[in-house]
Amino acid sequence: MNSEFLLNTKTVLVTGASSGIGKQIALRCSEAGCSSIVIGRNEDRLNNVYQALEGDNKLKFICDLSDEKEIVALVSSLPPLDGVVLCAGMVKTSPVKYNSRAGVEEVFKTNTFSNITLLQYLLRQNKINKGASVIFISSVASLKPYKGNSLYSASKGAINSFAKVMALECGVKSIRVNCIHPGIIRTKSESNFSEEDMAKQAAMIPLGFGTPDDIAYGCIYLLSDAGRWITGTDLIIDGGQAIS
Repeated sequence: MNSEFLLNTKTVLVTGASSGIGKQIALRCSEAGCSSIVIGRNEDRLNNVYQALEGDNKLKFICDLSDEKEIVALVSSLPPLDGVVLCAGMVKTSPVKYNSRAGVEEVFKTNTFSNITLLQYLLRQNKINKGASVIFISSVASLKPYKGNSLYSASKGAINSFAKVMALECGVKSIRVNCIHPGIIRTKSESNFSEEDMAKQAAMIPLGFGTPDDIAYGCIYLLSDAGRWITGTDLIIDGGQAIS
């Protein structure tokens, strides 16, 4: 493989790494050679991911990123970073008229505020190296919203705008900031749906459903030197969902 696509000189932090897309991003990045730092809230699942990471240069932290005090303690323990992938998030489905203030705060605290707060402390403590890459795992739902998903779409939409401003401000240090917008990814979370229902939904998307690897490889590109001239952009990885 061309060395431009390797991460063997980089230290990469992945949040939400204990399951799903975040887990696969952490595993694939470690295979690409990076020094890995994984963060999650479920200790048992995060330990399993940590054990599966390649290489000896790896760290894990149990942290609730919705708690600012825990973020402060976390950041003080981190080494300088060449890559940050922000995967932690949640979905809460509710029609607009039934959204509650508590529901709004819960979704935004997890999907938006926690990411913003973590980055603020990383920047203040100079933990993001010159030339680093920051990636928000947003969602195609922020670009093509659907009924019942107002809170999730709005929380991810806020991240999209934040990322562009951060890209402008951090360009002087060659720090790149981008968003990846996954479409529907097949994970264990869809187990409550019948295969027939899933097949009908997949048939509506030109390339069907994606896998966590589809997002992980997009992250590796943006983290690597091959993506060194990309910032402030939205990378849609959705099999054509946004145009269907």
